[in-house]
Amino acid sequence: MILNNRLQKTSILIIALVCFSHTYAQKATNEIKAQIALGLNSPAQSGFVEQFQGKSINFPTVNLGVQYMFKRQYGAKLDFGFNRFSSDNSSIEFKTNYTRLNAQFVYDPTESLLFLPQRIGLIAHAGPGYTFVKPLGDFGNNKISFLNLMAGLELHYAMSEYMSLYTDVSYIAGFGGDFDPITEGFGSFNGNLMTITFGVTFSLSGCQYC
Repeated sequence: MILNNRLQKTSILIIALVCFSHTYAQKATNEIKAQIALGLNSPAQSGFVEQFQGKSINFPTVNLGVQYMFKRQYGAKLDFGFNRFSSDNSSIEFKTNYTRLNAQFVYDPTESLLFLPQRIGLIAHAGPGYTFVKPLGDFGNNKISFLNLMAGLELHYAMSEYMSLYTDVSYIAGFGGDFDPITEGFGSFNGNLMTITFGVTFSLSGCQYC
């Protein structure tokens, strides 16, 4: 009888330890992910000075990021974006590089959205950052930098427990000052930018919930 009781207690302890280890493993596997995406951008025309106008759709946009989840639904990410846009046919010719660095809050509501098909996930992100604008060619001296605020929504399709394909639609509000004198705005940009990208998210810690 005593032996049976000891065996039962030992079995319960082992089961409890296994359950705890499994629960911790599930939490750990979703902690860190990397993102790589390529897409298009659309600058707001109000960000250009008179006689300068950008194309409505421009290529490329490149986004790179690392995401850390504090909990299953909440996390943060640090991401880098590079965009290039150029003049349309009615404008003085120019090309401009728009580079940004953002720290963003991440929210994953997928578990609460029961209507979503299996393997589909949604992730919202938003946060502040800094923008660096560098005109190319003749207007290369008109560089400008300013604060920004970025927000977006990602749609994910899980290819495996470690990787998902995703598309992201984001809007970047710029807080650049007015160009004074106006010539400082030739080829430059101080406005808002919309991007759409397509890419891959892959786990750096054995993600089971991508």
